[in-house]
Amino acid sequence: MITAIVHISCANDIIPEVAETIAGHPAVSEVYSVTGGMDLIAMVRVRHFEDLADTIAGGINKVPGVIETSTHVAFRTYSRHDLEATFSLGLEESDG
Repeated sequence: MITAIVHISCANDIIPEVAETIAGHPAVSEVYSVTGGMDLIAMVRVRHFEDLADTIAGGINKVPGVIETSTHVAFRTYSRHDLEATFSLGLEESDG
């Protein structure tokens, strides 16, 4: 599975509508309204790199109100759950 984090700038007066439209795409798992230099962040998960072009260039970028996107492809995923499992392997807490 390939995960891409897509930063999206869009027209300020229709941010909720743009977010809902993007969230409806089958490869988009979540859309967040955020503060900072962009308006939305979309989490995209696809099986093949070619699917990123269809989803982002052919889908998200064509949503009315989307002004600009910046895509970041994840190399690895680290989660709190994974880190806790890694650090707890074979380690026992000491009493002192």
